[in-house]
Amino acid sequence: MHRYNAPLKDMKFLRATLHKERTDELDMVLAQAAKFVEQELVPINHLVDQQGCQWQGGRVDLAPALQTAIKRYVQAGWMGVTQPEKWGGQALPASIGAFFGEMVSSGNPAFSMIPALTMSACKAVSGFASDAIQQQYLPKLVAGEWTGTMCMTEAHCGSDLGLITTSAAAIDDTTYAISGTKIFISAGEHQASGNIIHLVLARIKGAPAGVKGLTLFLVPKFLPGSKQINNVACIGIEEKMGIHGNPTCTMAFEGSTGFVIGRANEGIKAMFSMMNEMRLGTSLQGVGLSEVAFQYSYQYAMQRKQGKALGRSESSLDAADALIHHADVRRMLLTQKAFAEGGRALCQYCAQLLDQQEQGGATGKDAEKMLGLLTPIAKAFLTESGLESVKDAIQVHGGHGYIRESGIEQVYRDGRISTLYEGTSGIQALDLLGRKVLGDQAKTLLRFTKEIHVLCMQILLSDTCSAELKALANRLHPFAKEWPALARQVGMKALQDHAEVGAAAYDFLMYSGYVTLGFFWLKMAQTASTLESTEFSAAFLSAKLKVAAFYYDKVLPRTLSHQAAIVAGKEGVLSMAADEWVG
Repeated sequence: MHRYNAPLKDMKFLRATLHKERTDELDMVLAQAAKFVEQELVPINHLVDQQGCQWQGGRVDLAPALQTAIKRYVQAGWMGVTQPEKWGGQALPASIGAFFGEMVSSGNPAFSMIPALTMSACKAVSGFASDAIQQQYLPKLVAGEWTGTMCMTEAHCGSDLGLITTSAAAIDDTTYAISGTKIFISAGEHQASGNIIHLVLARIKGAPAGVKGLTLFLVPKFLPGSKQINNVACIGIEEKMGIHGNPTCTMAFEGSTGFVIGRANEGIKAMFSMMNEMRLGTSLQGVGLSEVAFQYSYQYAMQRKQGKALGRSESSLDAADALIHHADVRRMLLTQKAFAEGGRALCQYCAQLLDQQEQGGATGKDAEKMLGLLTPIAKAFLTESGLESVKDAIQVHGGHGYIRESGIEQVYRDGRISTLYEGTSGIQALDLLGRKVLGDQAKTLLRFTKEIHVLCMQILLSDTCSAELKALANRLHPFAKEWPALARQVGMKALQDHAEVGAAAYDFLMYSGYVTLGFFWLKMAQTASTLESTEFSAAFLSAKLKVAAFYYDKVLPRTLSHQAAIVAGKEGVLSMAADEWVG
């Protein structure tokens, strides 16, 4: 079984070149983070999957190795690396947090959800809670002494939050008794922290129907200073396809004391600050899936000999050649590498936008808009492509990929949830096309496609760029006009029938994802072709150019099929009557 190694060289390439961000101190942070992941999290990943979680009488016990890893993670100070210093964090840039988050989710997905949810809870509390609540809860959460959850889903409504029935009865102006049941609550109960802080969406009695009547509440397992449980109980855990090491809980709130976060009936706004943080975190999980899939596949393809390669340059005199010499195996390896490194660049761009958003002012507002456009693309496209990468990894391994011994089947099981977390790919697609593009009159999309246009023209008009690089720019440049034109075409149809948006949304998102990664691959190719540095070998830089060329030759053309599906309209999707489905 191959073991994951953090891709520090590629991370350094993005920091030192694309983003012009480089300090020895941050290099040391990433090196230490990689060391922790490789020594503490990777070795227990398979064991934790086998042992799972145990529920009995409301108590949930994690696998002992996972509980120990959480303790060591907290003791090492990793929980609050990007959090403000005033709450005990290290205030490192979001780019470092993104790299670290990718490493952790790659090394141990079950473990990764606990710090990810806790930091997302910090986002909501720091952005919307009163000063008193911030001072009482944030230091403990940032330190990792307490952990956090996100409690939205109920059995009857899933992603349709407007149907939530969990209720809140006033005790005083800011304190309520919360009653209801939530499902699919990751790490909702465990013994690995001194307290668990639940952020719960509920409806104050008499509030408007739908999402406009929801309020966000902070509901601790233990009220501060009390050893008595706050009428919060785990009444069961799910038997899942993957991530067996992390308990997915059904939580019952029975008159539990909760405190308003933000304003009454504006809970969706506060919750979405947490959810968007988790969507970006899930994007990193998608990148991690592609990276792990590539590493497993590459190691196996180098060692496994089977069949004779068809190309003269690849064939040897041996009875069988290593899989790496077979063209179709190379296709899958290159696709995995293209998704991993292109996705990593996209996530780094989003991390930069997060840092700019924190600055406030006009720059912060522009960054917030761009981040809003790119978040559904990153979340949905990178998880969809991550799963494709793992599927291909199983294919590279052949029958050995289907058995537990290889380790790759666990990667697929653990990763399959990523396209469902924080809204399915279809929900992300509707958000992208309906709200972030058409709802914005494509203003932010036009800003992004202008970046594509500027990059392409910069290369095409350069006297120093190679013919190969200019050929890539020539192929990307038409998308700067075609992408917003497709949006306008759907928008015009939608004026007559809103169903056109739903029928086109998924293909529009996937089209957007392929173009977006094309943009980042062109940026990386431009850097690799002009970089004069002793930090990166000629082989490393040459590989960047070759993977970019592969992406443009073999992956970017997928946009043609998605474009055709977008233009085709709704009829093929919606024409069948209800009584025709089963004949």
